[in-house]
Amino acid sequence: MPPVALVDPATIDTSKILYDLEAIRRGNPQRFEMEQLTAIVYLDRDEHTIIGFKDVTPEEFWVRGHMPDYPLMPGVLMCEAAAQLCSFYCHVIQILENGFIGFGGMEDVRFRGQVKPGDRLLILAKASRVHRRQTVFETQGFVGSNMVFHGKIIGVPLSNRDG
Repeated sequence: MPPVALVDPATIDTSKILYDLEAIRRGNPQRFEMEQLTAIVYLDRDEHTIIGFKDVTPEEFWVRGHMPDYPLMPGVLMCEAAAQLCSFYCHVIQILENGFIGFGGMEDVRFRGQVKPGDRLLILAKASRVHRRQTVFETQGFVGSNMVFHGKIIGVPLSNRDG
């Protein structure tokens, strides 16, 4: 049985963009095929909640090989998208002076549906722990009203400096 939705996906207006791809790039270091967010549409610092989406296109690097003739977004990329959303939240609230919050782990992850080219993967995250040494977010992904994944994402500080 899936968990209760953090936010009812039917109530989310994805046309009201708070942070576009360029703004996301200012906070997240991923580039090229590893950029897994299209936009951020909701952020509540008091509730530690952020919502964004990934528009999945036929040009994604995995489409050709992840089930030829039946392309499915790999679960690990759904989790990566959720981790990038959580990291961006930590950037916005300035949890670190230097570096960024990186993907430190996952717990209780379950996949419940498919994500295919042409879909919009809506990602919801709510922090249960926000600390510069470790963050923990409950995350959920939806295509339409269908929950396609959920799980905890653990974030850890990473330095973007050499050495």
